[in-house]
Amino acid sequence: MSAPTHIRPLPPGRSGPRARTTTAGTRLHWWALALPALAFGLLLLLLAGSGEAHAATGEVSGLVQVAEQLLRAVG
Repeated sequence: MSAPTHIRPLPPGRSGPRARTTTAGTRLHWWALALPALAFGLLLLLLAGSGEAHAATGEVSGLVQVAEQLLRAVG
């Protein structure tokens, strides 16, 4: 036998206890874009530096070549 459930309606204008909205919509915090960009940069540097751990073959990995081209294009 199922018990009856009652759902309370949400109060108008707010979707949560700390919801802040503007007339244009919800604003992102600065860290919502900065942290993923920082993580991507750190992982790219980690992968680019891993070429030193291999035996000295004299060849550069494809990822390092792409990173160098991107840095030349940006800088």
